[in-house]
Amino acid sequence: MTLIKTMVVFLQTRFLRILNHIIMSKEDKLQEEEIENVETQETEDSIEEVQEEVIELSREESLEIQVKEATDKYLRLYSEFDNFRKRTQKEKIELYKTAGEGIISAIIPVLDDLERAEKANKDSDDAQGIKDGIKLIQDKITNILKTKGLEAVASPIGEDFNVEFHEAITQIPAPSKKQKGKVLDVIERGYELNGKVIRFSKVVIGQ
Repeated sequence: MTLIKTMVVFLQTRFLRILNHIIMSKEDKLQEEEIENVETQETEDSIEEVQEEVIELSREESLEIQVKEATDKYLRLYSEFDNFRKRTQKEKIELYKTAGEGIISAIIPVLDDLERAEKANKDSDDAQGIKDGIKLIQDKITNILKTKGLEAVASPIGEDFNVEFHEAITQIPAPSKKQKGKVLDVIERGYELNGKVIRFSKVVIGQ
């Protein structure tokens, strides 16, 4: 009987130890699982943080690229505009220098005519011939200037004085009341270039 009790106690003790071991093993396993879950969550959090940093870095890089592209575009446009400005300025200077080239080239033959007339008139007593030669030269230069758009203003004698076309040199008593304020004489003819008055007619008006 004592032996049986002893065996029962032994078996109970053994069973309790095994049960305790099983319980401890489950608790350890649960603890290990919790640790693994925590580690897994931490790893996932770390991955998300790294991904966010990568995304943020990519945005910064994208902005840097956009800024660089905009700067390069601005520099190219500025360079092109500066070249255009310099080229235009150079063309303007050249245009100012050669603006009268056409008219001067056209008048040079008239200078040749004047030189020939001067040489011919040194030993000539033909007054009419000299007069005719001067008239030919005058007509030639007049026709050249007409081709360039120059026109003589028609004589304003007898017309009302007009500040748009006339410049009063002096005033004299009008011969009659009807001639007061009118042009009585022309001292210098006026000229228009392509319809624009470039020299006013210098006139004498009645008062």
